[in-house]
Amino acid sequence: MISPVKIWRRQKEIKKILGKKGKIISWTIIYVTGKDFKKTAPYPVVLVEFNQKEKAIGQLVDYEKEDLKIGRQVISILRKVREPSAEGVIAYGIKFKPL
Repeated sequence: MISPVKIWRRQKEIKKILGKKGKIISWTIIYVTGKDFKKTAPYPVVLVEFNQKEKAIGQLVDYEKEDLKIGRQVISILRKVREPSAEGVIAYGIKFKPL
């Protein structure tokens, strides 16, 4: 379970990455997941390099099979990362979408 305090603290990290464009430098497909993500498996996870040589890892969403390739341009977006907690808190995080 992720607490509202942890979500609030992560906002600064998310804000730094949100809306940045980059390219895929590596990717994989996740088949075996933790219990919170079983409904979404299998799903692709990409390593993205931004123009400033910063890197980030995240799930690729809204993609076609041909989008899973090294060098593909992507943009970071905000999406729900798991179902609401018992307290009703919805966790959001960075994911990547092909351009």
